[in-house]
Amino acid sequence: MPKITIDDIEYNTEDLTENGKAQLASLQFLEGQMLKIRNEMAVYQTAQRSYVAALKAEIARSGVQPLTIAEEPGLESNKPD
Repeated sequence: MPKITIDDIEYNTEDLTENGKAQLASLQFLEGQMLKIRNEMAVYQTAQRSYVAALKAEIARSGVQPLTIAEEPGLESNKPD
């Protein structure tokens, strides 16, 4: 017997009306799409970290100086001379 849990309560999906089954199908499709998007976001975030690391390395290698350095809490100023 297939079941679904909603708010910690289990239901037999075979007992759902046709409308209920249609709602369930839509919910399952939506959850699949959301998982796909979360997985895509993980790929994009990994790529973003890689690009940031590569850009930092290039900046360090080329000697580009910062215009300002972000201040940390408790420090007066971190601006270069």
